[in-house]
Amino acid sequence: MIASVLPTYNRAPLHFVKGEGSWLIAADGRRYLDMGSGIAVNALGHAHPALVDALTSQAQNLWHVSNLYEIPQQQTLADKLVDLTFADTVFFTNSGTEACELAVKMARKYHYEQGNPEKVEIITFDGAFHGRSSAGIAASGGDKMVKGFGPILPGFVKLAFGDIDGITNAITEETAAILIEPIQGEGGIRQLPDADLKVLRQICDAYGILLILDEVQCGVGRTGKLFAHEWAGITPDIMMVAKGIGGGFPLGAVLATQEAASGMVAGTHGSTYGGNPLGCAVGNVVIDHVADDAFLAEVQRKSGLLRQKLEGLLAEHPDVFEDIRGAGLMIGLKCKVANTDFVQAAYDCELVTVPAGDNVIRLLPALNITDADITEAVTRLDAAAQKINAA
Repeated sequence: MIASVLPTYNRAPLHFVKGEGSWLIAADGRRYLDMGSGIAVNALGHAHPALVDALTSQAQNLWHVSNLYEIPQQQTLADKLVDLTFADTVFFTNSGTEACELAVKMARKYHYEQGNPEKVEIITFDGAFHGRSSAGIAASGGDKMVKGFGPILPGFVKLAFGDIDGITNAITEETAAILIEPIQGEGGIRQLPDADLKVLRQICDAYGILLILDEVQCGVGRTGKLFAHEWAGITPDIMMVAKGIGGGFPLGAVLATQEAASGMVAGTHGSTYGGNPLGCAVGNVVIDHVADDAFLAEVQRKSGLLRQKLEGLLAEHPDVFEDIRGAGLMIGLKCKVANTDFVQAAYDCELVTVPAGDNVIRLLPALNITDADITEAVTRLDAAAQKINAA
């Protein structure tokens, strides 16, 4: 008999009942150090007082009215994001998956309104993850994502990750945009070099196509800049955001330039829940914290501390770990043992990590994790590695 919760996840047998900062408390009272943050979602950790206050204060006044009416909290958050980024306009969603749907629609509608309705194809890359909607799985294109869900939405051309030289050969009269994650999360913390991002921007400008960046996982301070593309000194035309922007409350967004969004007029897109007062009340506080220069400087400093300690871990366990990847507090440890075995060993040491592709485990801690918790995390990673070696 099928479970009452659709069994699409192989869930760990862990039941958490409370969170405090970078710690999760299980039903049996055990305390787990959380280096996953709900897959890069809890940017300010669990039960951050400012987020609790924002949510409870808003909940006492107004939860939901729909986008048929003006929402002051949404306007405030949109204004902040426009002031802080390349964007001229913002549409709020509930998730990164929904952000992908709009980004694809926006790019195609732009070219349609420009008198080029044939421009519908979007170039994507192997190992990408853009959500699990029809557009998301078609953009990702991996067998695990699309098998059994045909017919797959057409209009996507997949290249090898990092195949910058092959892009110009793939561009045709039907090409509308390039869609890429500056750092692949699900794909194994694979980072696109800054020089390659600059080349992508140049290619898009030269061919009159749009650059769409998926910063659902690597954005909102995760790399030590507000958004990862800032390290390369370039800007996209459209950007997908989610996860950390809500600090644990379901919230996403699509940011765009005026030109890229020019085709999206009244009636072309919508969302019942997206950008509601509750979500935007929390999102405003998250952005106020994370966009602060001092906060981002601390993310960079803590990243250096974590990497330094992880280098020592690799030296101690050359049979378990192969490499360190990533930027900021978006770190991947490529394993020589099965990454799922290591994740389980970490659970046994009361440490939460997240598996990824290419046999990588992800370390995605709260951006405000303490130095002491970083040290403790590496101690528990060491204990898990010893457990693996002893097995």
